[in-house]
Amino acid sequence: MDIRKELEKRILVIDGAMGTMIQRHQLTEEDYRGERFKDWHSDVKGNNDLLCITQPEIIKGIHKQYLAAGADIIETNTFSSTVIAMADYDMQALAYELNVAAAKCAKDAVHEFMNEHPGSTAKFVAGAIGPLNKTLSLSPDVNNPGFRAVTFDEVVAAYYEQIRGLVDGGVDLLLIETIFDTLNAKGAIFAAKKYFRDQKKTELPIMISGTITDASGRTLSGQTLEAFYTSVMHANPLSVGLNCALGAAEMRSHIEELSQIASCYTSAYPNAGLPNAMGEYDEQPHETAHFIEEWANQGFVNIVGGCCGTTPDHIKHIADNVRKITPRPLPVLESELV
Repeated sequence: MDIRKELEKRILVIDGAMGTMIQRHQLTEEDYRGERFKDWHSDVKGNNDLLCITQPEIIKGIHKQYLAAGADIIETNTFSSTVIAMADYDMQALAYELNVAAAKCAKDAVHEFMNEHPGSTAKFVAGAIGPLNKTLSLSPDVNNPGFRAVTFDEVVAAYYEQIRGLVDGGVDLLLIETIFDTLNAKGAIFAAKKYFRDQKKTELPIMISGTITDASGRTLSGQTLEAFYTSVMHANPLSVGLNCALGAAEMRSHIEELSQIASCYTSAYPNAGLPNAMGEYDEQPHETAHFIEEWANQGFVNIVGGCCGTTPDHIKHIADNVRKITPRPLPVLESELV
């Protein structure tokens, strides 16, 4: 099934927060460990990606809740499934396996949902590729601004292994998301292109989603939105968009700007407002959906959904509100007029 054909017809809905839903299960250290890792030498609670191996039914169940809410695209639970990020738990060796397991959880959820709802519209699994916990553009040492905790080659190698696992697990597309450092994202793009070239496989569509960290309208590494877009367009992505950091109210002007400069499809999945003093999100589903419905009516977006703090209820409201709205048309480029 071709996602581009679906995007021509309708606004697609991506799922909401995985972490928010995992928290609802109130899992213990023992739950995270499961039988296989019961004697692991360090704590693993909080390693949500590990649950694809130790608690796959929970992860699959969350995917199915988002599908039932109206999501067209569900993300694999692999935000941190790289050798670099997994080093926090000394689980680097599990990176490939985690990605395969997560992709299978998501694909199984789609297959089960489609069997239970045979008349449903097409559903897609996006392999989620997070930004890493180390950055190529910024030094972690304030006294040594030239220092880097990781090299470009190490970033590429980490992403290459992640992409290999996601593809082997059967994802339909790749989602390089929550980008605060575009150089890291370039490493992911390079790894994806290299993987498909090395394996002589047809490239999967790539979604790219950055994050604007504050009212300055810049990424954490200092790029404006237009500079970010220009920096990643060589990937010929399916879509470019924004997620995380901001709620929909704060994200609106940036989405409007992106819709005016992007020659590809645009995506937006904001947080459920800004976090309160306790780090929790209070924005109600109908409020988030109202903001996104306005973006859709203005012709800003092709793919919408939710990030931190959003739930299946948020996704249901969003899906219901945009269902009958015409998607943003792709602009006609000057080269196409010749």
